[in-house]
Amino acid sequence: MTKSDRTMMQKMGIWIDHKEAVLVSLQNGQTTVERIESNAESHFRPSGGWKSSGTNVAQSVSKEQTADERRKHQFRNFYQEVIEQVRNASLLYIFGPGEAKGELVKEIEKIKGQPERIAAVEVCDSLTENQLVAQVKSFFAAA
Repeated sequence: MTKSDRTMMQKMGIWIDHKEAVLVSLQNGQTTVERIESNAESHFRPSGGWKSSGTNVAQSVSKEQTADERRKHQFRNFYQEVIEQVRNASLLYIFGPGEAKGELVKEIEKIKGQPERIAAVEVCDSLTENQLVAQVKSFFAAA
């Protein structure tokens, strides 16, 4: 690959948690930032407290399992939306605070017949938008 081929490549940084993904795209000296909200429900919390209104534990466990399954589907749809937005990127730098980055990587790896595009996966706390852009630029400048 020549130097001109590498400069034409679209490089993307993805900061992701279970609430949102921030996509930072670098191509031909241009930087764009896009946000994608997950719209996933927060964790299930039974209402009413301990043995409220005589509800039994089995009902609560069943509701929690149903909510967990629904949340898994919502996260999967979220990851698919992110993957669709980064489909043209030649290199991906994925970072974020929790488990979402690993879950996204697993979804990307399920796609057959595509070249390895993940340059790195790193732990990173919440950052401002400017800090995210700087982090992505710094990562790809060093790579």
